[in-house]
Amino acid sequence: MSLGFAIDRGGTFTDVIVFKPNEEVEVLKVLSVDPSNYSDAPTEAIRQVLERETGKRIPRGEALPTDSISWIRMGTTVATNALLERKGERIGLLITKGFKDLLFIGNQSRPRIFDFNIKIPEVLYDDVIEVDERVLILEQTKELVGENVEIQKTINGMEIVVEKRVEEEELKEKLAVLKEKGIKSVAILFLHSFIYPAHEKQAGAIAKRFGFDYVSLSHEVMPMIKVVPRGFTVCADAYLTPKIMEYLEGFERGFNDLSSVRVNFMQSDGGLCEMKSFRGSRAILSGPAGGVVGIASTAYKESDKKPIIGFDMGGTSTDVCRYSGHLEHVMETTTAGITIQAPQLDIHTVAAGGGSRLFFRDGLLIVGPESASAHPGPVCYRKNGYLTVTDANLVVGRILPEYFPKIFGPNADQELDKEASYKAMEEITATINEFMENDPNSTNQKFTVEEVALGFLAVANEEMCRPIRTLTQSRGFNPSEHVLACFGGAGGQHACAVAKVLGISQVRIHKYASLLSAYGIALADVVDESQTPAQVVYEEANFPQLFSQFMDLRDTSIAGLKTQGFGEQQIETKYFMHMRYEKTDTAIMISWNIEKTEDLGGFLEEFRQTYRREFGFVLEDRNIIIDDVRIRTRGKAGYHVEKEIKKGASREATPRSTTQVYFENVKFVTTGVYLLEEMLAGQVIKGPALLIDKNSTIVIEPSSVAEITDHGNVELRIGNDVEKDLTTDVDPIRLAIFSNRFMSIAEQMGRILQRTAISTNIKERLDFSCALFAPDGGLIANAPHIPVHLGGMQYTVKFQIDHRGIENIKEGDVYLANHPLAGGCHLPDFTVITPVFLKGHRTPVFFVANRGHHADIGGLVPGSMPPNAHHIEQEGAAFISFKLVDEGVFQEEALIRALKAPGEVPGCSAARNIGDNIADLNAQIAANRKLIHSFSWKKI
Repeated sequence: MSLGFAIDRGGTFTDVIVFKPNEEVEVLKVLSVDPSNYSDAPTEAIRQVLERETGKRIPRGEALPTDSISWIRMGTTVATNALLERKGERIGLLITKGFKDLLFIGNQSRPRIFDFNIKIPEVLYDDVIEVDERVLILEQTKELVGENVEIQKTINGMEIVVEKRVEEEELKEKLAVLKEKGIKSVAILFLHSFIYPAHEKQAGAIAKRFGFDYVSLSHEVMPMIKVVPRGFTVCADAYLTPKIMEYLEGFERGFNDLSSVRVNFMQSDGGLCEMKSFRGSRAILSGPAGGVVGIASTAYKESDKKPIIGFDMGGTSTDVCRYSGHLEHVMETTTAGITIQAPQLDIHTVAAGGGSRLFFRDGLLIVGPESASAHPGPVCYRKNGYLTVTDANLVVGRILPEYFPKIFGPNADQELDKEASYKAMEEITATINEFMENDPNSTNQKFTVEEVALGFLAVANEEMCRPIRTLTQSRGFNPSEHVLACFGGAGGQHACAVAKVLGISQVRIHKYASLLSAYGIALADVVDESQTPAQVVYEEANFPQLFSQFMDLRDTSIAGLKTQGFGEQQIETKYFMHMRYEKTDTAIMISWNIEKTEDLGGFLEEFRQTYRREFGFVLEDRNIIIDDVRIRTRGKAGYHVEKEIKKGASREATPRSTTQVYFENVKFVTTGVYLLEEMLAGQVIKGPALLIDKNSTIVIEPSSVAEITDHGNVELRIGNDVEKDLTTDVDPIRLAIFSNRFMSIAEQMGRILQRTAISTNIKERLDFSCALFAPDGGLIANAPHIPVHLGGMQYTVKFQIDHRGIENIKEGDVYLANHPLAGGCHLPDFTVITPVFLKGHRTPVFFVANRGHHADIGGLVPGSMPPNAHHIEQEGAAFISFKLVDEGVFQEEALIRALKAPGEVPGCSAARNIGDNIADLNAQIAANRKLIHSFSWKKI
């Protein structure tokens, strides 16, 4: 007997799929945290399986025999939890002298700007040491450094000046201080080490000789430009890797001998690595990455090439991703206030899952972000837990306790407690009704317990749609043109509802949907990622250098995979460049197949098409910069088992039983209950229905239809329900839903503006704001941007309406204002206003606007904020109501004249970089336009 285990250790449950020699598959779930019964969930799951398969009792705590285990593949939240809870290894940071507080200062992101008590995320290091070393880029400093200097070549051919070398004795003295403090792990971050790593290597060798357990060098962890995210990443690696190694050692001690078992761990990029190579900076998305691989392998069809939106709803959070024939990666994400710069799957997470807690605050239904976790869990878990989304599903009948695993209560042997859930929902319903009675603007309606429960589910669905819109609409994709692939323990309960919100007509749910992350880990390949900086202009003269860099990376990567037993035919390589326009900050990862130097020309059109789709325009006559070249080499090793099931004689499936389930508009309705394991290929189930397996429930809403595929998976066709008529009366459910929806629009505007702008003020300082406004100019919703902007922008919109007259504002017009008379702050803050029209309406039904700080608009001094100005013309170009776009035509000539006008004022200059002003205004226009075209405003 030879068993294979694919394991996903999530926040609430640990999912396990067991592959047996006869191609049979077994699935099971255990609670991830259950300290009264076991210390490690994956080991406990393997113990349970081995007991059943061998027929021999294995006491808990005893080392497990491995003679019947062939392989173990695992995704784990160990690194993520250590980062979230700040329970990593104590570390010391070695950094270039003069930059001691660099990572404490960090960047300008302000995720909770409206909090009254803002707390800066704690730095990961316990102590920081400044190392007196410095290298300078020769081209940028040649006029400053003189002639008698040491010049060295970097790994990408640039020349640098070695201004100060590392003093070994001085560094040893400082390291001794760290040792005395009990610090065992060191992160080393020197400026420009990504192209000149000699000083980091020297300091790293000294630290290792000094006896530190773990030393992490930033150029090895991620050789990329931008010292702040590289610094966060190397600190995360030094902080998390010792804890991962500690966990792996403990995991290994749980077995007699793992030397003959192939053990791999899932990395954030969707590839497996050997256990000894598993590192903290590559482990943040270890669990969710399996789900992306799962939908890529099971939901995407080469026959229609319809892109997939992956929707992984678990107990603690919901992860969403997109797949269109290739895995989509990003190089920078932020988790728990720490920016990680490493290849990671593009997974967006929202704190709304089955365990998300439910609240009623200030007249709104609130879902999350607090979670009940696995312990104590929801009210229905019988551990004195909290009211959650799971309880709401239980109250409306979408979860049937008799079909749910009996793993609850103090002894983990009881079923879900529906009565307790109903009682808790009853209490919050009473609070809501009391609030409604005291609100003069509310309806006289009293909500029932079921209406409130369904309302919370609707708010949760809207919360979970926000990252999906970010993943699609903000990048130029229409979500309605995708297939929704639902998985995770709670995904099936929300599949139809989420699809309806997004306008999606087709949903695919795998038979192992509740464990698809674990299944994806089984299907994954072993991957080696490597990259090197280029920092060159994209032009034919540089193609030989770029091709040589690609080939060097490929040869090294292939050699590494061959040592793991992969043959030439099992290895596949993909090539990537990080490309951006000169003077912009957003590099786009572009992939193209290359075999010879000339093939590098294919990257250009691919870059231009991608840039135009995501941002709505391209920058003509602007150099393209190659920041890095990267390769992804894959050793094919997936275990794919998809067996066909028996075909049904009849298309109509017969329910096992019926139950009462509460749906919007139809209230309680008799609903068929079907068991997935009893379904036959080709059978059809018409909603309303519940399709249940051992670990999850699929809710098939009225007017939707499910069909069983040849392999036992589920295809849903989503019907359209009649929308409930809206009123202007206060309704806390609708209010919460639309609050989320409008906030999502404003947030996406901000993301587009940040990525497309030229100005450092917008793209890095984040000195911009985006919002939606009513037909009278009143503020409807805003993203969490600059408060002073948001307080004044509605006056700017109202001024334009009054100044122009609402009837004179035409479709295709865009207005620019910055003057204090028009609601402006200071002149460098340019407000761009775009009216939104609906067919048949002669006046705007909405306005969208954004305000961004321009680096310079002319005037007495560069930066356009002179302290000695006596009248406004000395501060720069002023716009009261400038028609930036007139019925679709960009007024560039008039704009340039206006930006040059300050030069006519004595002692003043025209705008000093008009090209950048125009580029930033185009970005502001694009942010407004992109969102207008992305949404069905009639529905909103």
